[in-house]
Formats: sequence, C-alpha cells, structure tokens
Amino acid sequence: MANSQFDLFLHEATCPDDAVEAGLSRDRLYGLYTSWCFINEQRPGPEPQFWAAMKHRINPKHNSLRMKGPAAADYIIASYPGLV
Repeated sequence: MANSQFDLFLHEATCPDDAVEAGLSRDRLYGLYTSWCFINEQRPGPEPQFWAAMKHRINPKHNSLRMKGPAAADYIIASYPGLV
C-alpha cells in the first residue's frame, strides 16, 4: 500500500521527541506541512483536510513531535525572515 502525502510528510519532516510534552502547535505543524509541500513540489491540501488526516495519525494537541529536515529549515526561514 502506498504511503499517503500525509504519511510521507510526517516521516520526512517530523520526528518524535520525548523531551517535549506538547510538541508542535497546530499553526507550526500546518506551516511545516506547507513548507514540505513546497520543497517536494506537492500541492498542499486545505487545512481542514490536513487536520482530518492528522487526527488518525497523531494527537494534534499533544503530538510530542519536532521538526526535521529541509522543510524545517524552510519553515523557520519563512517564519523568521530577519534571520537571513
């Protein structure tokens, strides 16, 4: 069975981090997803579709996830343009 876009996103752009209790906020997780889509030349799904898919994969409020990879760098640069 092929992995969905959402499964690939979680695998490539996030990783579990037991040191954090809540993990990524809803805004940061969706922003990371849109950065991942941009880098991978994928069209991001609308936010309601994203959250409908995520509720079957993670707990959006307490996901214990952190960012990783190129999507994390893209998201951080886009979120904090004063860094560059």
